[in-house]
Amino acid sequence: MNKPTLLVLAAGMGSRFGGLKQIEPLGPNGEIIIDYSVYDAKQAGFEKVVFVIKPELLETFKEVIGSRVEKFIEVDYAFQTTDMLPEGYTCPEGRTRPWGTGHAVWCAREHLSGPFGIINADDFYGRDAYMQLGKQLREKVTAEHMCMVGFALENTLTENGSVSRGVCEIENGMLQSVTEHTKITREGDHLRNDGIGPMQILPLGAIASVNVWGLHADMFPAMTESFKTFLDELTEENEMTKEFFLPAFVDSLIKTGKADVEVLPTTSKWYGVTYREDKGNVMEAMAQMHEEGIYPKLK
Repeated sequence: MNKPTLLVLAAGMGSRFGGLKQIEPLGPNGEIIIDYSVYDAKQAGFEKVVFVIKPELLETFKEVIGSRVEKFIEVDYAFQTTDMLPEGYTCPEGRTRPWGTGHAVWCAREHLSGPFGIINADDFYGRDAYMQLGKQLREKVTAEHMCMVGFALENTLTENGSVSRGVCEIENGMLQSVTEHTKITREGDHLRNDGIGPMQILPLGAIASVNVWGLHADMFPAMTESFKTFLDELTEENEMTKEFFLPAFVDSLIKTGKADVEVLPTTSKWYGVTYREDKGNVMEAMAQMHEEGIYPKLK
């Protein structure tokens, strides 16, 4: 049976850890979000975690985060920098902006073999999400058959403002497309999007992507070719800012028939500190889960 790896996208963390939400204590014993992510992943059968980080943060990251989680699971590190590109390509002079989530995954290719799951470093996804993902990775995921954990959109909102979410179109349990909505709020018995374009009403029960994917390392040749195409199509107007996003890569595989993506619905509720005001609600939820015995002391 395959033994999956968890890939944690953490290169967006800055060089100053002091005020970053990724390391703010949220649990009753000083736990941070990554503590819960790794614990849940271990319970779901993951045997290794790979963090994608900036190389200049390695020692600090090891001290602040790596030392916490290596007590529970094997830990490895992959680096993401703007000059990490396919052979024959160079970074446009002056570009400092990261190349996006697809590039972050691509940068970890030499650290991965077999099936692997992908999460964000600063999101709490819940036990059921990892159980669903781990089972699928062990049993079914290949380069041609991927998966994504789909959250009920209303379970990914905050009371303190709007959120950006990828809303999924699903047919017979398979992902057809993901459309980014940039300003979603709850309004009575429906959800409202006031992002780019006209206001839209989104139904309760819509499924959202919050970047929990199940892929297989055998897809990296296809990802390399897709990334090359992305780089070839850059123009002077966008070469400093355009990003190679993971959902766009997956969408291209679906549309060209090279892979399909099974959507795994989860009962989990997403938590994150999108706004400073969210922290109190998240801490209250974490404390409740500890009281219910879902989590032991993790720090």
